[in-house]
Amino acid sequence: MKKTCYVTTPIYYSSGNVHIGNSYTTIACDVYSRFHRLSGYDTFFLTGMDEHGQKNEEAAAAAGKTPQQLVDEIAATTNQLWRDMKITHDDFIRTSEERHTRIVREIFSRLLAQDDIYMGAYEGDYCVSCEAFFTKSQLGEDGSCPDCGKPTRKVKEECYFLRLSKYQDRLLEHIKANPDFIEPETRRNEVIAFVESGLEDLAVSRTSFRWGIPVRENPRHVIYVWIDALSNYLTALGYLSADDALYQKYWVNGDKVVHVIGKDILRFHAVYWPIMLMALGVPVNFKLYVHGWVLMKEGKMSKSAGNIIYPRDVMDKYGLDAMRLYLIKEMPLGNDCVFSYERFIEKYNSDLANDLGNLLNRTLVMINKYFAGRLEKPDRRYGDYDRELEETIENTARKYKESFASFRFQNGLNEVWHLINRSNKYIDETMPWVVAKDESRRDELNAILYHLYESLRVTAIMLAPVIPDTAEKIFRDFGLDTIDFNGLGYGKTASVKVTEKPEILFRRLDPEIELKSQNENTKPEITIDDFNKLDLRVGEVIDARKVENSDKLLLLKIKIGAATRQVVSGLAGAYAPADLIGKKLVVVANLKPVKIRGYLSEGMVLTAEGKGLPLEVLEVKKHNSNSRIS
Repeated sequence: MKKTCYVTTPIYYSSGNVHIGNSYTTIACDVYSRFHRLSGYDTFFLTGMDEHGQKNEEAAAAAGKTPQQLVDEIAATTNQLWRDMKITHDDFIRTSEERHTRIVREIFSRLLAQDDIYMGAYEGDYCVSCEAFFTKSQLGEDGSCPDCGKPTRKVKEECYFLRLSKYQDRLLEHIKANPDFIEPETRRNEVIAFVESGLEDLAVSRTSFRWGIPVRENPRHVIYVWIDALSNYLTALGYLSADDALYQKYWVNGDKVVHVIGKDILRFHAVYWPIMLMALGVPVNFKLYVHGWVLMKEGKMSKSAGNIIYPRDVMDKYGLDAMRLYLIKEMPLGNDCVFSYERFIEKYNSDLANDLGNLLNRTLVMINKYFAGRLEKPDRRYGDYDRELEETIENTARKYKESFASFRFQNGLNEVWHLINRSNKYIDETMPWVVAKDESRRDELNAILYHLYESLRVTAIMLAPVIPDTAEKIFRDFGLDTIDFNGLGYGKTASVKVTEKPEILFRRLDPEIELKSQNENTKPEITIDDFNKLDLRVGEVIDARKVENSDKLLLLKIKIGAATRQVVSGLAGAYAPADLIGKKLVVVANLKPVKIRGYLSEGMVLTAEGKGLPLEVLEVKKHNSNSRIS
């Protein structure tokens, strides 16, 4: 019977485009899943979409849609992105699906019935973007969220609580008895310190919004997002359903259950999730691999800094495999990596064009030139160089498998590139073009090229989980069909027939040209017709006040010509209401009206925002209200 492997990503909060940083987790899980399938594991790979919460409820209202309409659109876009990125997931679960919501209600009811959940009241700071509560000591300066840096909201409401404190000692025992439960060790130590400092019971319901799963016993409450979202790892397998075969196979009796997460959601997965499982009587059979962030040179990606890079921006221009290799090879487990186009182009040229691409092209050209594309397995070695390359192939395959099995992708790929570089050096050492001049050394020449062929064949197998299209192209050039880990090792091929007309896999990029054309802060070009659709007018603010229960929104009355419009705008963090009265601002006058927090908004005020600079309205000094901006 095959061993099983269950691999999960955290399900993405459905707030819009997936950028290159938060796509890393899904790519890494795809690499891990492909590796285990090639290793003979029966592998199930789960990803999906976390769709409930206040953030989406507000975003839907702003867009004039229902929350379900909004998340349906985002899920379709995300699913298409994963298809285009060759993500091989077996299931894509959405938290608005009935198969999920029904079981989450049951989970909540069970925990409530056994008094692991109880009614209480919460008063404190809440981050809408992260859907997380924070204590005063956890907040950043000026009360900002410690994870995303955005302002938190003061919340006071009746809610249910999960008894974390009840399971504190049991959780500590589990972590200490299972040293590989959380990797790397630095993250494990972080969790131990957090738990030992004392756990406070967790608020697990909300009443201030409606877009969520209602509590069966008290429908005025919706189930807090982390109870809801974390349960997907079980609901996708049919836990508590009429058919729980997948749950029994992959979770209860599985050989490997792996959650791959970013460091920002460690607390939820290493503390709240195992305690939920303990309370439910579900075995805590999983382990956590915790990765860092993909940063820009100036720090985290953010819309305000204008430095977000999207996967399509990279893969449409440079290819999917180049992007996948960069992210996987540059990210050490537990630490951050930096994405910059300078570094990306440098690694593209060195790793793909120079090292791998050049080795493949030289080898294929020589096999065709000297042997009309055909080789036979040699019956002997012709010196120490042959033995050293054979040993390098075997050692590389072993170290690669050890590294990939433990999610150390960077270590494994460094071993692969050691083999690639050793093979390039082997060409310089054996000088096949010199050997070819002596007809009596024809068998030796065959052996040299066979060694290069075998090195590249094994390299392609090892690269298949990371850059599958490139691996398949190499196999096609080599006249081979099936990529299989049984082929790892020297001398697996009896006879060789390569393609007569190999194509260059990766052509060198000119850094100067590429960087000149690369403007990381520019949105896609539009035409003058697109711009002409906007009706930009000058409007005078005649009244302004804060929107009730919102730290960000102001309700503005703006006079445009003879008419007065109401506009809801997120200016509260930058302006006091009185400071705006009398200002003449630029307004998008033909924006479709929407309701935000129950208020009709009939336009949009234009603002400027940049890294290290405050939000600022675009103000016009001389023109009267209703002047057109063009």
